[in-house]
Amino acid sequence: MIIIKNYPEFESYFGKELGVSGWHTITQEQIDKFAEATIDHQWIHTDVERAQTESPFKATIAHGYLTVSLLPYFWHQIADVQNLKMQINYSIENIRFAQPVIVNSQVRLKAKLVAIVNLRGITKATIGVEMEIDGQKKPAYTGEVVFLYHFID
Repeated sequence: MIIIKNYPEFESYFGKELGVSGWHTITQEQIDKFAEATIDHQWIHTDVERAQTESPFKATIAHGYLTVSLLPYFWHQIADVQNLKMQINYSIENIRFAQPVIVNSQVRLKAKLVAIVNLRGITKATIGVEMEIDGQKKPAYTGEVVFLYHFID
């Protein structure tokens, strides 16, 4: 895990890989809870028996947005951004889903600092992200997440 305490420290990572999170297993329980929270009960996600017989994957798959919603969880394993007044999730850009995450798959996040700018004292950091699936060549998705950081000094 990297520790970042101010803009110059953050800027020193420009163009570099920031790190890789630990693995996380996507369970059916997690998928079902996400379906409840988002009111998205499409059978490909929640009907285990039907997915085994009718799905081309022969199992349920995680919602794409479930995998994206794990970004903060994984990001906090990669970077500890300290000395903050405030942090804001600013945007998610150019997310491309490359393949589904089948239930019980393990996923993790790779992150790279692709852009950073000082906006009158607010750090706007664009992080390139790729969610890897254990044992798969193609990622679940790639894209960018943008955070705004207001450092204390």
